Amino acid sequence: MIKNLDLELEKLKTKILQLGSEVEKNLFRAEKALLLLDEPIAQEIIDNDEEIDNLEISVEEKCLQILAQHQPVARDLRFVVTVLKINNDLERIGDLVVKIADRVIILVRKNIHELKSANGVQFPEQFSHMFAETKKMVKMCLDAFVDGNTDLAYKVCIWDDEVDKAKSIIREQTEEILQQDPGQHKYIAMLLSVSRSLERIADHATHIAENVIYMLQGHIVRHEIDDLE
Repeated sequence: MIKNLDLELEKLKTKILQLGSEVEKNLFRAEKALLLLDEPIAQEIIDNDEEIDNLEISVEEKCLQILAQHQPVARDLRFVVTVLKINNDLERIGDLVVKIADRVIILVRKNIHELKSANGVQFPEQFSHMFAETKKMVKMCLDAFVDGNTDLAYKVCIWDDEVDKAKSIIREQTEEILQQDPGQHKYIAMLLSVSRSLERIADHATHIAENVIYMLQGHIVRHEIDDLE
C-alpha cells in the first residue's frame, strides 16, 4: 500500500509540475507579446489556456483520488493538501496571464487604429523590471516546491515587495508620460491593468511559497511574513 501511495504521489508531482511549466511558458510569452505588441503571441496565450485548465482539473481529480483511496496522513497528507492549493494558485496565475494577453490585443488594435494621429504606445521603463521580478518569483516558488527548499520559499515571500515597488514606479512613470503626451490616455488604462495583473501573479506566487513552507514544516506562516521584513 505504501509503495502504491509513493507511486501515486510521484505521478501527482509530475502533473503539478507540468501545470507549472505551462503557466511559466505563458508568462514568458506575455512579456514578449506586450513589449513587442505582438497579437499572434497574445492569441497563442489565450489558445493555450484550455490546456492549462485541463491540467488543473486533472491535478484536482488526482488529489481527490489519492485522498479517497489511500487516506494519507502526516507528511503525505500535507503534500496532497499543498498540491491542491498550489493547483488553484497556478490556475489563477494562468487566468491573469490571459488577462494580460487580452490587454495586449486591445493595445495592438488601438495602436494600429490611432497610428496616424498618435505616437503609438509608450511603455513605462519599469515594465521590463516588473516582468522580470514576477517571473523570478514564479520560478522560485516552483523550485522551492521541487527541491523542498524552505529558505527559498521564505525568499519568495519577502521578494513580493520588489514587485509592489515596481508597480508604484510604473504608476509614476505613466503619469509622466501623460504629462508629455496626453494622447497616451488611450493606452494607459490598459498598461495599468497589466501592472495590476503582474502584482496579483506575484501574490499567488507568495501563496504558493507559503504553502510550500507548510508542506515542509507543518507550520502555517500566512500573515506572519511581515515579521521577516
